[in-house]
Amino acid sequence: MELSKFIGQKIRNFREQRGLSVEQLADKLDTTRATVTRYELGSRKANQDVLFKLAEIFNVNVDDFFPTREKKPSNIIYPKEGLEVVSIPIIGEIACGNPITAEENIEGYTNEIFEKPVPSGTLFGLRCKGDSMEPTIPNGALAIIREQPEVEDGEIAAVLVDDDNEATLKRIKHQGNLVMLMPDNKNYDPIILDEEHPGRIVGKLVKYSVTME
Repeated sequence: MELSKFIGQKIRNFREQRGLSVEQLADKLDTTRATVTRYELGSRKANQDVLFKLAEIFNVNVDDFFPTREKKPSNIIYPKEGLEVVSIPIIGEIACGNPITAEENIEGYTNEIFEKPVPSGTLFGLRCKGDSMEPTIPNGALAIIREQPEVEDGEIAAVLVDDDNEATLKRIKHQGNLVMLMPDNKNYDPIILDEEHPGRIVGKLVKYSVTME
């Protein structure tokens, strides 16, 4: 049996064993009924983040989604000694005046693997939109940010510009009293933060990941 269909059947079996409807499982995964159905049919691949979350929901091991074999599946990263899996909220729009990780800002969660010690402070994820940071960070990548108001020159930060409620990722450069937001893609111009065009740094990039569908 094709692996994606095997995994889909296991997802369905675990769901039915626990008396969950497709809709209920979709709610727990913060996704749609149609997406869960595609997972179960094997027409959509359940990526690493989804499998870790399903394992948590069903209270099983990630290995339980795969055929029994001595070798672990190559598409799953297993935490080794010195590594730790951390559940991190993914932020959509940032409601004005609310803490970054306030419930109304969170659109889902991701399980990320870190070398110990895990970065201190509040961590959150942002989905990259556009190609202004390519080739460093591709469109659609998930950026993990540590909340902090300042970063050093040359570091990549999540920044709220003007009254926008979605943070942008840019490389920071200080020049006198100005803060310049530098894209890595040379086809884009820098953004200058000043009194007429205010903004604020909300955090520093600590890692990013690209999900292969």
